[in-house]
Amino acid sequence: MKKKKKIKIEEEVKQEEEKETSLEERDFSDLIKQIEDEYQLSYWFMKPKWEEWALRLKLFNNQKRDKSAVGDPLLFTTFQTVLASLYEDKLAVVFDYRENGDEEVAENLTDMAEFDYDEMEKDILDYEWIWDTAFFGRGLVCEMEFNREKKCPLPEVWDPMTVLRDPNAVSINGDRKGRGGSRFIGRENRMTKWEMKEAGVYFNLDKIKKQKGGNINSLYDRNKQLRAEAQGLTKTTFDAGLSGDNETTLIYDWITKYNGKWVFVSLANDRKTVVRFSEIKGNKIPLVDRALYPISHDWDGVSIPDLTEDKQRARAKLLNLGIKIVETGLNSAYVFDTTKITNKADLVNLEQNKFIGVSGNPNGVLAEVPRSHINQDVAFVMNTLDTAAQKSNATPDIQQGNVSNERRTATELNIIDQKVDTRYSLSAKIFGWSEKRFWQQWYFLYKNYFKEGIDEKKVRISGVLGAKIRPLRRENIIAQVDPDVKIESRVVSDAKRFNQLQLFRGFVQNLSLDPNANLRFALKHMAKLTGLKRDMINQVLPPTIDEMIAEDENNRLEANKIVEVLATDDHMTHIQIHNKLSDTPAKFAHIEAHKRAMILQKMKPEIFPSPTNNMNPTNGEGVGDKNLPPMERENRKIPIM
Repeated sequence: MKKKKKIKIEEEVKQEEEKETSLEERDFSDLIKQIEDEYQLSYWFMKPKWEEWALRLKLFNNQKRDKSAVGDPLLFTTFQTVLASLYEDKLAVVFDYRENGDEEVAENLTDMAEFDYDEMEKDILDYEWIWDTAFFGRGLVCEMEFNREKKCPLPEVWDPMTVLRDPNAVSINGDRKGRGGSRFIGRENRMTKWEMKEAGVYFNLDKIKKQKGGNINSLYDRNKQLRAEAQGLTKTTFDAGLSGDNETTLIYDWITKYNGKWVFVSLANDRKTVVRFSEIKGNKIPLVDRALYPISHDWDGVSIPDLTEDKQRARAKLLNLGIKIVETGLNSAYVFDTTKITNKADLVNLEQNKFIGVSGNPNGVLAEVPRSHINQDVAFVMNTLDTAAQKSNATPDIQQGNVSNERRTATELNIIDQKVDTRYSLSAKIFGWSEKRFWQQWYFLYKNYFKEGIDEKKVRISGVLGAKIRPLRRENIIAQVDPDVKIESRVVSDAKRFNQLQLFRGFVQNLSLDPNANLRFALKHMAKLTGLKRDMINQVLPPTIDEMIAEDENNRLEANKIVEVLATDDHMTHIQIHNKLSDTPAKFAHIEAHKRAMILQKMKPEIFPSPTNNMNPTNGEGVGDKNLPPMERENRKIPIM
């Protein structure tokens, strides 16, 4: 027992000593060796993928082709159609509370997420994220930085062409048990010393060695060259000859486990010098991965180039052969009778109204050499390849904005459109997995970096009465229990809400037959299904006096204080409002008192006042129990059971 206690004390002392030792003085030699081993393993695993992706980038843009040939845009057309559909269908995020009392916090988070959408420039981030996902099979967003000035997370898309990952990984953080998660992952990047100083998290900057020109072994530099070649440009060395504040340094960002903890490390000088080191909070890699057509137990899945690359190459080959056949037809080869044509130049230098003399009968003097013609087989193959690409990616001519030559009825077109939406809704649902993790990490960053009593964020909220600025502090956005994050495709959610609205509308029409039906609640629910926000609903259906009184009573019930029940209360409305509270003895006692009042009202209606107007429950006697005469007030109290 004493030995274990001694070991624990020694570990605590060691941790304190490490904290006191500055990062510049720490010995990272074992960490550098660990990262180098991981780098080499992932480099040779990823190298064939980078080379294949580089070829596909050239095929996508197709500027490097022979200038005398033409390219087929099948990959580009299909890719842009899918990209446009997925980008247009914005995924909506809603935070839902898990603990009574967190309702307002959940609403604040939903409003703040909408505000941060612009602050984070998520519209641009989504485009790049979806683009990488569709082209490479899986896209990555790093969500680790928090801007203290704007008080907002700073997510960043990682370029798959510069990412090195664990060969055994199935996804970033694996399943619920962590199985299949990446043990390490990193990327190459370039930064200036000025950028590193401004960031305030880098050190050992004086130990960074000057690099002349690009690094031939650098993924970042090589990737820049490959993208330039895809644009039809010549090879170039980026950042060569720069000096001063604009001189860049090759940085290797790496995430790995070190001494049992996830750490983020940046290295320079060919991965020999640590210039950044920090432990990652949350016990997981702060990257969010997104897949388009995932395969179970596989990282890469299926990308759009996987499905269309071979078909584009075949179509381009047939297209260029067809052009050569047409050109041959316009410039045909001929044979002629040399015994009859005395001057061969007459056949080459042709002019209008020119007469060519021949010896003997001119018939049979000249004949065209037989040549190939474009037959129906070529058109059949071209159409088959095009159809195969469309089917694999759910991009028919109509979806691409083209009118098919085949005549179709309105019903057929509607069915096609529905089936396309079904295919795209699957991708949108899969995107919802990563979108949920994105906003969970967004909330996690606020939870860790938004300081109580220090930070305040002013959020602009657009409502029915115009925009208003609302200051939010930590207690307004951090819940007692982390909220649920709900993600839904706008197209899918609109369709669901419309169907629910149609069904509920028919149900409400029959509610008038029941005198006890809560029509006001039904109207509010219909307003939600219509898509109206809470402030708009409150303008159309303003809170009743009973609702406002019940909300005021909630403040006292939340503090576990006894609140009297009046006979004039709209008891069902009060119970509905009080149920939103967290569980307290005062809440349960108060609700039971309302129930007893309803029973007494049924059994002895003569002791209760006449029915009241819902907008004025005290019949002009004043709002609330404090404004009633003492004797009347005592008569209207309902004893608590």
